[in-house]
Amino acid sequence: MTTRILTGITTTGTPHLGNYAGAIRPAIVASRDVNVNSFYFLADYHALIKCDDPLRIQRSRLEIAATWLACGLDVDKATFYRQSDIPEIPELCWLLTCVAGKGLLNRAHAYKASVDKNIELGEDPDAGVTMGLFSYPVLMAADILMFNAHKVPVGRDQIQHVEMARDIAQRFNHLFGKGEELFTLPEAVIEGDVATLPGLDGRKMSKSYDNTIPLFSGAKQMKEAVARIVTDSKLPGEAKDPDSAHLFTLYQAFATPEQQAQFRAELIDGLGWGEAKQRLNDLLNTELGEAREKYHALIERPADLEDILLAGAAKARKTATPFLTQLREAVGLRSFRSAAASTESSKKKASKSARFVSFREDDGSFRFRLLDATGEQLLLSKSFADGKSAGMVNKRLQLGEPLDIREDGQGFAVWLDGECVASSPEFADEQAQKAAVERLREALAPESDAQY
Repeated sequence: MTTRILTGITTTGTPHLGNYAGAIRPAIVASRDVNVNSFYFLADYHALIKCDDPLRIQRSRLEIAATWLACGLDVDKATFYRQSDIPEIPELCWLLTCVAGKGLLNRAHAYKASVDKNIELGEDPDAGVTMGLFSYPVLMAADILMFNAHKVPVGRDQIQHVEMARDIAQRFNHLFGKGEELFTLPEAVIEGDVATLPGLDGRKMSKSYDNTIPLFSGAKQMKEAVARIVTDSKLPGEAKDPDSAHLFTLYQAFATPEQQAQFRAELIDGLGWGEAKQRLNDLLNTELGEAREKYHALIERPADLEDILLAGAAKARKTATPFLTQLREAVGLRSFRSAAASTESSKKKASKSARFVSFREDDGSFRFRLLDATGEQLLLSKSFADGKSAGMVNKRLQLGEPLDIREDGQGFAVWLDGECVASSPEFADEQAQKAAVERLREALAPESDAQY
């Protein structure tokens, strides 16, 4: 079975070492696996949430596109595109928005952090909070679910968003799938110990903290950045603790196991921080030197980058366009020409697929269940004293007598001749209850009724 992997980078700044080690490098390695179908994109719609500088976004899109290619991404093996070149994504985002609970989005870390900060400052809790920030997890869910990704490589701070995508997908499947899993439930994947690299000040390397080491800065700029990495005050000759040193964590992300072991031993033996930083600088230049040259060559050819991204978008839309058509059909946004045919087909299919199961209780009474096409129980009959009575009610339902369906707590009941003969299970909410009633009507509708 082919595994679909998807990841993206927000286009709000210059790619840094954290982007490379935590996302780009492992993604490119994964894309070379013949059993993997990779989707990698520039998250430029997401960029609009946190950046209102058009020139910065445009420059970042160029730099990130060049970075992926310079680092070795083979666009013949992977699908590489800009988020904004796939119109199906914002449309899917709206479909998902219509089923995503506000309570779920209230729990998103980014939104909660903004609210907490406002409260701390004595401001309105939602001061400065845009709908883009609030609904960010839904757009991310659309990115993932558009291509039914199985695995999503993310930093630890993004795990929640993948879990929210799963929740939204499950709800959509429940409401509109009719037994079919329209969306695959994605899984967050963390790339070992280097999923989140420390920045110059020891916090997570992030453009927001202004503590990054640019991936393809010149040799001089790279050396100056490495020199600013915060270390403790231990002098040369004093033993250092590699496990608490941010510099060692950065070194680990680019070194072989043998190099790591040697560097660790030297730090414990008292290697000075100045020399340690020089070792890291040399390692980075060795690791990134060739890719740096390719990067700067690509930056000088923006038209070539545009062609590559447009070709990637065309490739991505071969998957997205028919899938969105299927989703539009599922929610009822279908062509009028096909509506009658679709209704007839679905009713016949539901009627044919639904089945009654009769059984006898331990106390000797007789009952039956009505199961839909997926095996989900729609009805459980009351207890009958004999099999004949149970069979007569069963037959009347199968013959399509007009249904008297009444609400019953969080479920519903079916009545015949003024008597309750069967009840549904309880449902989580009103929408689920209504969906079950509709499935019941379709399951018990005579085929002649399909011609509406």
